[in-house]
Amino acid sequence: MRKSLKIFFMASSSLLGAAMIATAAFVSLSPQLGGKSTKAERQAYVKSGHYNAKKGEFVNLIPTREMTGGSMPSVMWKFLFHKSPQAAPPGPLPQQALDSLAITRKTPDMVRVTWFGHSASLVEIGGQNVLLDPMLSVEMGPVSWATPKRYNPSLVITPEKLPAIAAVLISHDHYDHLDYATIRKIKDKVGHFYVPLGIAPHLRRWGVPAAKIVEMNWADSARVAPGLLVRCTPSRHFSGRGLGNRNSTLWSSWVLQTPAKRVFYTGDGGYGPHFAAIGQQFGPFDLALVECGQYNDSWADIHMRPEQSVQAARDARAAVMLPVHWGAFTESLHAWNEPVTRATAEAARLGQPITTPHLGEPVTLGTELPKSRWWE
Repeated sequence: MRKSLKIFFMASSSLLGAAMIATAAFVSLSPQLGGKSTKAERQAYVKSGHYNAKKGEFVNLIPTREMTGGSMPSVMWKFLFHKSPQAAPPGPLPQQALDSLAITRKTPDMVRVTWFGHSASLVEIGGQNVLLDPMLSVEMGPVSWATPKRYNPSLVITPEKLPAIAAVLISHDHYDHLDYATIRKIKDKVGHFYVPLGIAPHLRRWGVPAAKIVEMNWADSARVAPGLLVRCTPSRHFSGRGLGNRNSTLWSSWVLQTPAKRVFYTGDGGYGPHFAAIGQQFGPFDLALVECGQYNDSWADIHMRPEQSVQAARDARAAVMLPVHWGAFTESLHAWNEPVTRATAEAARLGQPITTPHLGEPVTLGTELPKSRWWE
């Protein structure tokens, strides 16, 4: 009996090892993994003031732990076997199809935001189309069977149907924000990609011309068009797309600014003093798209609880908060609609105006904002 068990465990270990090697090889060879920065680029990162040359990693403004509770095996065990029974909705979420012709009908002073689910959003501002973290695929990452699936089998608009895009803003290089398939489909209709330091190699590997890529450090700004400025601002997070490249690229939030309007996008990240600093320096904001979802006590420094998300909007001096980073994928243990339920309750308690559009439902500043509780 003991001999049989020994043979069984040896065979299992061999199979597991072979599977791990095969998976690692596949991921390493997959173009979705992205590119690698050159030695000269890494030397230039040191000048950013946010790069540890000895470790080859970008760092946060304040001490930040990627894991705040339990070991990685225990966290994975909870993730696999202790998710909420309502981790995913019972069926596809209601969504409003986005007409590409409607996107072309705008005025220079109009600000309109359309949320696609998770963090992907279209911001029409200053007469331009700006895409935030356009993850517009149903499947995520190079190994789709091992990653979360989108709740809806289709998007409110496909990448192919999008009109010309002046700017794509990327907050960081995680698969749920920087999507290989989407970039490949939209790269020829995008004016410029504005990205944090280190992400250019990913885009270059995927066929984006270097002339279209603008890498930015925190506090850098760039003019997208006359009257439209984008600013790269801090967030509190981490990065990496595979084995061995943890924190090799920077992460950020973004400010979009015209002479009359200002929009803030938090990107991903934990709560911190940077929100108040951004609000003081660049606010007040007419609208803030705020990360609100995929939080857990085990990674409390790198994602905000909904109550913190509302406070972040207040710190940034946002007239209206739009909660994002939910409504598409289950990447944590909470119920799929818990983030928006808690956020709206906290917003009501603190008197923070909040808008909760359906997927694909435009939010136009200066008009009545969507506030239906459609997730209930």
